[in-house]
Amino acid sequence: MYEHILVPTDGSDVAEAAVDHALDLAEKYDAEVHALYVVDIDSVNYSLGTEQVDRLKQGRFDEMGELKEQADEATGVVAERGAERGVAIVEHVSGGRPHKVIGDYAENHDIDLIVMGSHGRAGVRRALLGSVTERTLRSTHVPVLVVDYLDED
Repeated sequence: MYEHILVPTDGSDVAEAAVDHALDLAEKYDAEVHALYVVDIDSVNYSLGTEQVDRLKQGRFDEMGELKEQADEATGVVAERGAERGVAIVEHVSGGRPHKVIGDYAENHDIDLIVMGSHGRAGVRRALLGSVTERTLRSTHVPVLVVDYLDED
């Protein structure tokens, strides 16, 4: 049923809960998991210079220091957990508007299912869904499994 599962991640607790669901499904269906970290160009536009934003748009993340470290850490968690469970993982970092990058990635990589958190690190939690999750649901034809995270503390 599922051969390629996409899990967008920002390293937040709710994203990591989505990773667990994606890996469970990947084990069950012998699927490959794609871990995608999206640098939101609109969010970083104000804190970075024009040259750095241009690098992000071109996909040149190796020169981005802290942003690159955050991206590598977030997708690295998926890769580590996948390796522990024998699941093939593809790591990818991209820049742009997150919902658009997620939708384009899904379309261009024959993704069968997107598994994502109900909200991420950025902003105040909305009543139902985070803006990236909501926009992804509205802008793709790929099925989306939305995972929430309940803090046990």
